[in-house]
Amino acid sequence: MQRFIASGFGVGLIPKKLWGSDNGAGTFGAALAAIVAWFVWPLGIVAQFAVLVIAIGLSLWSPRPFSAGHADPGWIVIDEIAGTLIALVGLTAGGIPWFVALVVARLADIFKVLPGVRRAEALPGAIGITMDDLLAGLYGLAVGWALVAIL
Repeated sequence: MQRFIASGFGVGLIPKKLWGSDNGAGTFGAALAAIVAWFVWPLGIVAQFAVLVIAIGLSLWSPRPFSAGHADPGWIVIDEIAGTLIALVGLTAGGIPWFVALVVARLADIFKVLPGVRRAEALPGAIGITMDDLLAGLYGLAVGWALVAIL
């Protein structure tokens, strides 16, 4: 059960089946999160936060058996799901700020050049697996909300 949840309900296993490696699994997880966010958005901010809190909890729990020695297997994407959900909280689904927040969060997670993201990833176990994505998501959220203020 933990493997299924850690893999984003199986989404993180798709790249391995398609092209024989985990490359791109995080983007598959982020895409699932964007779809979830799209459908939860009309339910309001409380529902968005509820889904986010559940995703964070699952991201801290489900990868534990697979994270020994700072391991972060590529197929684990529940962290990308949580990070993407945090990037999209409160933003209008499908709007320009929403889309930009999604892209910024994903790029911040992939390249880990923004302050703190690489350090967060170095934390032990499931905390490190999760925290870099949450921080990347916060960067995406900040950019998204800045765009809301500008536009």
